Amino acid sequence: MMKKLNNQIVDLNGKKVSVIGGGKSGIAAAMLLKEVGADPFVSDISKSAELSSLNDMKIPNETRGHSEKVYDCSLMVVSPGIHQDSEVITKAKKKNISVISEIELAYWFSSIPIIAITGSNGKTTTTTILAEICRKGGFKTFESGNIGTPFSTIVLDNLNNYLKNAIHILEVSSFQMEQIQHFKPEVAIILNLSEDHLDRYGTMESYINAKLNIVKNMSSNDHLVYNQDDKLLRKTINTEATLVPFSIKDQKDLYFNLNETKIYNKIGETFFFLDEMKIKGIHNIANFLAAATAAKIIKVDDYAIKEVMKTFAGVPHRLEKVRTEGEVTFYNDSKATNLESVKVAIESFESPIILIIGGRNKGGSFKELKPLFLNRVKLVIAIGEASDEIEKDFYKSPPVKKVVSMASAVLLAYKNSIKGDIVLLSPGCTSFDMFDNFEDRGNIFKKEVMRL
Repeated sequence: MMKKLNNQIVDLNGKKVSVIGGGKSGIAAAMLLKEVGADPFVSDISKSAELSSLNDMKIPNETRGHSEKVYDCSLMVVSPGIHQDSEVITKAKKKNISVISEIELAYWFSSIPIIAITGSNGKTTTTTILAEICRKGGFKTFESGNIGTPFSTIVLDNLNNYLKNAIHILEVSSFQMEQIQHFKPEVAIILNLSEDHLDRYGTMESYINAKLNIVKNMSSNDHLVYNQDDKLLRKTINTEATLVPFSIKDQKDLYFNLNETKIYNKIGETFFFLDEMKIKGIHNIANFLAAATAAKIIKVDDYAIKEVMKTFAGVPHRLEKVRTEGEVTFYNDSKATNLESVKVAIESFESPIILIIGGRNKGGSFKELKPLFLNRVKLVIAIGEASDEIEKDFYKSPPVKKVVSMASAVLLAYKNSIKGDIVLLSPGCTSFDMFDNFEDRGNIFKKEVMRL
């Protein structure tokens, strides 16, 4: 299969392609490359990389480091976990090897329209909401990307299928946008911009530039749905795409407007009562408005949008209610891997909170949470590598207790709780110091809560 990109035909038949990273996206890229006739070679730096599926397909591979063989190629596909300034990428570029992301590769062989969602927070929730709306509205809908299933897997599954009335709903991270060349969604959604991944990018400017790569190839025929309430986002947008704002403030001339109790449509008629939404929080109203705005652009009917607003119950690990025990309610917000997400989580509750926070810090300062904690957070339980930093930044206001395991954190939270309290896991950090990923962290939290 070949695709025309910017008047150039993409044909990888017989070409050597190195894939850097043997995780889910790397394996998916290699399988797609094999199917389109390329000669892939997968290289992973880890000793424990599991590449048996590649052996079954007779795709050559290596672990424990990148040998000189990775440079025997005309194209290199890098997984999102590979730093853009890593030695292997820098050396490849010096050798004039074209370096692209897995998202870019899959785009070359995709044949249906794409809506791509990014932002510092809310990506997965918005992606899931929009996919459900599109599905309810009659589209054959494929969710992939940063949400868990590699884009290459979906593209491979449909490589030789003629798909009518189909659409990709693609969650993309800044990491996935670093090495793109032609990637261009028909509709992009940018939810917000806040401090994140500074451990990788060093500066906020570099992080924003990576995020905004999502729009760099878009034309006036495409649409950018963006959060008009985000001052930083408004200031930094630069695109030829048609701008379509959404807002949770009382604005006019948008697809949707709202007050304290209702959402109105473009002509001022009542569209939906907010108390009918199954999930709560002003951030989730914003996520819904972003998804609904994109749905209107592709002409999904109002009934589908309203039905999902009424029935959508949220995604795992994002303010997920686990159980109520002894009139204390436990919430799993393990997907909160930056401090802005922690703020959103805390603001979602009116009851006193015992907060479990920590992990591997991505470069933020925990001090910025302190003003929000007043009369809200009664106790902080710190876990992981950042626990000393958390204790220092809060300095007894609120009190901080450090623990070495999730089991200890849950038990300590329960022992210090009283009737009506909320125990909230909202780490504000990555999980890789103690867990495989945020899902593993959230699942262990839920397991410990159920053991109480």
